[in-house]
Amino acid sequence: MAHKAGFVNIIGNPNVGKSTLMNAFVGERLSIITSKAQTTRHRILGIVNGEDFQVMLSDTPGIIKPAYELQQSMMDFVKTAFEDADILIYMVEIGEKELKDEAFFNKIIHSEIPVLLLLNKIDKSNQEQLESQVQLWANKVPNAEIYPISALEGFNISEVFNRIVELLPESPAFYPKDSLTDKPERFFVNEIIREKILMHYKKEIPYSVEIDTEEFFEEEKIIRMRSIIMVERETQKGIIIGHKGNALKRVGVEARKDLEKFFGKQVHVELYVKVNKNWRSNERQLKRFGYSRD
Repeated sequence: MAHKAGFVNIIGNPNVGKSTLMNAFVGERLSIITSKAQTTRHRILGIVNGEDFQVMLSDTPGIIKPAYELQQSMMDFVKTAFEDADILIYMVEIGEKELKDEAFFNKIIHSEIPVLLLLNKIDKSNQEQLESQVQLWANKVPNAEIYPISALEGFNISEVFNRIVELLPESPAFYPKDSLTDKPERFFVNEIIREKILMHYKKEIPYSVEIDTEEFFEEEKIIRMRSIIMVERETQKGIIIGHKGNALKRVGVEARKDLEKFFGKQVHVELYVKVNKNWRSNERQLKRFGYSRD
């Protein structure tokens, strides 16, 4: 039997469920999921292996008009998703009517590769609204195959995945068959800690934060790690730490529980908060945190 392999890249507006879809396909929480927009900052690869196929799924940041260097780097990740895709997943949600960037939308409707348009969150709609939305998107993106789905409830997910495998080009595997992602362990430590900050802090705080895991030592029974929470201002540092350090302690406890599930062993994590002024607009700092395409 011929082996198939290819890159399937997921794009769409912020908060339409791209990360939930990615995790549903992979069966692991590789992408963090919160109700806040712009949760995904990187292009995150998840790999699904079968006996005769390998699907490389990319979760990308939600499409926005960039306001500073970090957001520009995030949109660069989306641009690369068009460049190497074998299949493009364009994800929208019920009630949505347009992509926020006309140039990206033009790339989708003129794509020469297969496009699957996934209409997500149909569990929040009725039959009449669903039929109206399917017709709207069939007119807007005539080159796409449209699938109504609920990524959260798992509705139609296996059907979409089976169609992906059908559309894959014949190719040997790109990664070892036991691979789950191309990201290092420290990346997921950083993402899990950042998820807790997104959950527990308001306004600009989560968007001003970056995590840097400086130490990661794996012993037989325990993994010891030391992570720095970077903020842009002293006032933000105080908010992250909280009264008597209670807010930071809560982040540490919740992150440790998720890290132990992720790694399958005991974890000890030390968290510190440092001010790194205007890191979101500093090209050198962005490169250090993995946002440069170079």
